[in-house]
Amino acid sequence: MTEVISVEIVRTPNQNQVDTVIGDLVRDSAPSRLTAGDATLWGADAEPEASIRLAWTTLHETSRPLVAEITALRDELLAEGVDRVVLAGMGGSSLAPEVITGTAGVPLVVLDTTDPGQVAEALAGDLERTVVVVSSKSGGTVETDSHRRIFEAAFTAAGVDAASRIVVVTDPGSPLEAASREAGYRKVFLADPHVGGRYSALTAFGLVPSGLAGADVGKLLDEAASAAPLVSADSPDNPAVVLAATFAVAHAHGAEKIVFADTGSGIVGFGDWAEQLIAESTGKNGTGLLPVVVEGPGAPGFVDARTDATTVAIGPATGSSTLSVEGTLGAQFLVWEYATALVGRVLEINPFDQPDVEAAKKAARSLLDSPAASSTEPAFVDGPIEAYPSEGWLPSDVKTVAEALRALVAAAPEHGYLSVQAYLDRIDDASFALVRPELAQRSHLQTTFGWGPRFLHSTGQYHKGGHQNGVFLQLTGASEQNLDVPGRPYDLSTLQLAQALGDGQVLAERGRPVLRLHLTDRVAGLAQLVEAIQEDGS
Repeated sequence: MTEVISVEIVRTPNQNQVDTVIGDLVRDSAPSRLTAGDATLWGADAEPEASIRLAWTTLHETSRPLVAEITALRDELLAEGVDRVVLAGMGGSSLAPEVITGTAGVPLVVLDTTDPGQVAEALAGDLERTVVVVSSKSGGTVETDSHRRIFEAAFTAAGVDAASRIVVVTDPGSPLEAASREAGYRKVFLADPHVGGRYSALTAFGLVPSGLAGADVGKLLDEAASAAPLVSADSPDNPAVVLAATFAVAHAHGAEKIVFADTGSGIVGFGDWAEQLIAESTGKNGTGLLPVVVEGPGAPGFVDARTDATTVAIGPATGSSTLSVEGTLGAQFLVWEYATALVGRVLEINPFDQPDVEAAKKAARSLLDSPAASSTEPAFVDGPIEAYPSEGWLPSDVKTVAEALRALVAAAPEHGYLSVQAYLDRIDDASFALVRPELAQRSHLQTTFGWGPRFLHSTGQYHKGGHQNGVFLQLTGASEQNLDVPGRPYDLSTLQLAQALGDGQVLAERGRPVLRLHLTDRVAGLAQLVEAIQEDGS
């Protein structure tokens, strides 16, 4: 091990089995074959997809030319008085830049939402000083396309040349590349098409918005380069091999959840990035690993984890840690990508596809085309909260939020999980994240919290394709303002609700209990929700 990255197994009841899996991966030369782009590692069915998705293993080398391009554009923009960067992107296009800039301590406005209040707040910034990075592999991502349209119209209305303030990151040959060049946008960065979104932290998708915001992306590549020899080595000391083997053995013994807590790593928001990487890569075919990101090492779900979870400290080990991983951000990116790909080999799944993501998108599009289909009566109204349960699990005599929450928890199988999904403003409504530890403490279930619709590009794959032992709490809310999407027959509020309803519909079709609580007043609704959670017996 070196100081670049280190993995410590604090405790495991199955060390002999972990050592066996480590030995198998080393004997099969899995790390070095992965670095060499060997697409056969995951079996014949995965080979076609894997063969076009392995360029991420050498990005610390191949992304180097981007650094100078990014620096030159940043200097140009600063000379023009443009120093506010807004990123319009979802999933892999936004999660890594948010971690990179948060860790570097530089400002970046991230738009990965359809909440009209949050988008309006981004629009309210000084447009004279603003550049928008539109980040999408194809350009077809509905959220990002909506943001581009809204900002383009806002720039024009403010007398700012919109084309000069829009920078695009996309794949070569994509419809977005063609449209951007035709529109004359400021610059088009082309990412490596042989890298999937969740492995794209060190591509243009991660580096361009981060570098324009002021992060030292050259240093980030240096950190990854320092870790590359470690993760490529066919050695039992390979940190990625140790992680993959530990998670695979834990999974075999029923610990299909990985609980992340930061213990002083200095990295901001790393769990949110790792959440997408692991959930979307492994959560399919009824199996996989579910990341649970908690508030700290003393939080419910970590300090009281049961046999269905492996606890991971990002930073120094704590008494509740199964594992600890310490290292620089660039090294962490590379190690977790390798570990995820390698655990996919052991679990016999393809870590590069996402077969269940499209279902929720299709359902949302259908609801946008037929808005009347989303008009239903609540099962009951409790103060400022309307309840909309999916069919078949909620007793008909339930008339309060507290009772409904108890019924939802009771519907979870033993060692299941509770997913809280807030289709709200994650800036102004940040306090809603408090419901995660409250519910986790009282339900004794591993409990995740995701902001909608961004989690649809992250854990959404696992919810539909992974272990089918989840129950789902959706939170939606009335908006005080709304925004039309130029050139589209819908506004953001309509889109946001369609995304919640569409995903809920797909989950319900797969037999999972879904409870949507709609807050007619967000502030009063949160107060009542917390009160309901805290009621005795909840």
